[in-house]
Amino acid sequence: MSDCIFCKIVSGEIKTNFVYEDSDVVAFYDIKPEAPVHIVLIPREHIERISNIKEKDAGLVSKLFLAATKLAQEKHIETSGYRLVINCNKDAGQAVFHLHLHLLGGRKLTWPPG
Repeated sequence: MSDCIFCKIVSGEIKTNFVYEDSDVVAFYDIKPEAPVHIVLIPREHIERISNIKEKDAGLVSKLFLAATKLAQEKHIETSGYRLVINCNKDAGQAVFHLHLHLLGGRKLTWPPG
């Protein structure tokens, strides 16, 4: 998608410091953090939203969660706790229409969010 900011990050058109990178997933700090640790994880493949995933994408979605778990350990928030968030569509807060997972931690998170 030529106008997708996350696709531009994946392609290197927009320079970003990745905190995680493999053949399917990249991760970087959110530009408007909501917690001391706020990392965005995205698949390299463009999928607009979680409701667009297909059965063939199950492995890719699993890799997002495995990468998030690894980052939570590296950032030392796995014991105190962290939250994983996927927003789907505008009313849920999705601002970039490229599937992405937020990893939040480093402080006490309240419930309900929003």
